Amino acid sequence: MNNTTIFYIMGGSAVAFTFVIILYILLSKRMQKSEYKRIQKLQQGTKVSNFSSEILFQKLYITYIKIPFLKKYILKLRRRIEIINIQDEYNTRKDTAKILTKTLVIIVPVISITLIITSSNILLMCILLIFEIFMVDTLIDGLVDKIDSKLLKEQIEFFSEIRHAYHEFNMVEEAIYQVSQDDELNVSRQGEKIYDVLISNDPETELEKYYDVAPNTFLKEFAGVSYLTKEFGDRKVNGASLYLKNVNNITQEMQLEILKRDKLNYVFQSLAVISIAPILLLEPLKNWAISNFSFTANWYLGKPGMIVQILILLITFISYILVRKLKDNGSTGINTKNTENPWQQKLYKKKSIKKFVDLFIPKQGTKEYRKVQQLLKDSASSLKIEWLYVNRIALTILIFIASLIVFVQLHRVAINYVYTEPTTDYNIIGGLSIKDEKKAIEITKQDNVFLDKFKGNLRITEKEIKFAVEKSKYYEQADEKEINTAVQRINKKLQVINSEYLQWFELLLAFVFALIAYMVPMWVLMFQVKMRQLEMEDEVMQFQTIILMLMRIERVNVEIILEWLERYSNIFKAPITKCLNNYEAGAWEALEQMKEEVSYLQLIRIIESLQAAVEKIPIKDAFDELDSEREYYQAKRKESNERLISRKGMIGKFIGFAPMVCMFVGYLIIPLVFIGLTSMSSSFSSMSSMK
Repeated sequence: MNNTTIFYIMGGSAVAFTFVIILYILLSKRMQKSEYKRIQKLQQGTKVSNFSSEILFQKLYITYIKIPFLKKYILKLRRRIEIINIQDEYNTRKDTAKILTKTLVIIVPVISITLIITSSNILLMCILLIFEIFMVDTLIDGLVDKIDSKLLKEQIEFFSEIRHAYHEFNMVEEAIYQVSQDDELNVSRQGEKIYDVLISNDPETELEKYYDVAPNTFLKEFAGVSYLTKEFGDRKVNGASLYLKNVNNITQEMQLEILKRDKLNYVFQSLAVISIAPILLLEPLKNWAISNFSFTANWYLGKPGMIVQILILLITFISYILVRKLKDNGSTGINTKNTENPWQQKLYKKKSIKKFVDLFIPKQGTKEYRKVQQLLKDSASSLKIEWLYVNRIALTILIFIASLIVFVQLHRVAINYVYTEPTTDYNIIGGLSIKDEKKAIEITKQDNVFLDKFKGNLRITEKEIKFAVEKSKYYEQADEKEINTAVQRINKKLQVINSEYLQWFELLLAFVFALIAYMVPMWVLMFQVKMRQLEMEDEVMQFQTIILMLMRIERVNVEIILEWLERYSNIFKAPITKCLNNYEAGAWEALEQMKEEVSYLQLIRIIESLQAAVEKIPIKDAFDELDSEREYYQAKRKESNERLISRKGMIGKFIGFAPMVCMFVGYLIIPLVFIGLTSMSSSFSSMSSMK
């Protein structure tokens, strides 16, 4: 390429570059004059940055829904979140993905640590992994609980704004509409839904539909009071609006509930972690004890240590379940399970399984059948009696098989320890030196040759073992004393190996554990009944608040009050429902039958006042003391909540610390003291015999 060609190329490039610059300047001027500039200004402030967390969670939701294992949790979460985010798919997906992502961020490192720590103990690893998968439900419940509590706190401000708007418009639906315009708050969506209910053509039907999806009872109460006020009108009581007074009563109830939840969260905030901690500390604790006190290796690495490990795991599992149920404040009580066709129903539909399960279910009409049905009602369980017995039988079979597997694994652990334990004739405090350890391992390998040869021969004698030892290459130059010592040592190991097989009493123990497992679902229901009994006083005080709101509204009668009590009841739902069903046949008689079925004194007094309102006096006169003693009942409610939290906290601390105490006492202190004393005693005996 000559100089002339290079000159032409450089000149052409300069001309092209100049042309591009001129074209850019001309286009820029045209854009400034056109609507392009206006569009740019409109876009300013609306563009998101390159990284958007909201877009990320939307993409994560789509990814999670495609993964089979995570899809289950996504759908479960959706059913709870979409109740709060009514008709808002975008926020429902965002909140669902956010909660699941937070859960995975916590659980994945825990699972990784578990895999690393328990890599040498497959049984312990499997148990821990199953337990940690179970923990996912608890983490999800806690995060959803936070959203529900946030909604409850938003309602306080929402109801405060309702008061001001009602003063301005003097119309319930207009006040709700005006306050619900703030799209940033979750409670605004609930307000819009209540507004749609009130202005619908059939508000009563729409209200019943809303009751089924409302996130909490306070919004149900607000929607109901708003409907009654719209239908029957507002009135003045002591110069104040009855509607606003009722809204204030609901607000006070919410404030008490928020305080109760905050205190429960404070009391239980670390108990769940404390109850779980022992399962992650078992392996480090075992390794520390063995490295510092070598005489404990026989216990920790053998069958006794494995048995204690399993017992601590069971205690931890039970404690964790009980602490979780104790902490439950009812805020996440929305049932997200498939109650129409769960796995129990799918199994029960199969003819062979149905016939087998029916053998265990009590016959209808018997005392036992009524007892089980009553237990299900008292515990507020969503299970049918058939499903309960499917659970019991399935758990029984599972525990029986698991027990046999554990027993077999324990025998393998004992045999494996005999084959791998460094063989020494003495116990020392601390670890073996490198030289002694190599010598001990070499002796173990030599013994293993004879163990493999005679394993399974239950009739082997020391004479036969001695003959084999004398003929072996390992003891060609050994004296008589060394050979006898080796024979006794090998014979002792053989006795251990030949005795490690599944025995009859272990089969009997598996049956006992299976029987206990059969009773566990019933005991869980009984525990739930006990926990619900702690809430009795709180529920009756809620009834008093509901009656206080209804008793001065025109056209409200005893039947309407019972309908409201049934709607918001939990513990006493069954007797109230039965009373409503029998109400048409005779109001006073139905209430009298209800009074006979309940034993709680405060509720009996409410029933007696309702009976008086049926035949003798107006409702407002029957419950006049509720209004006059409102401050007393509020103070009593606070004191009741304090006692409830204190009682739950005391029980929770006892249960929550049980695994930690069992771990330190049963897995560290007792083994160290007992084995240490035994080892010292045997060492002194050996030293005395040497003298």
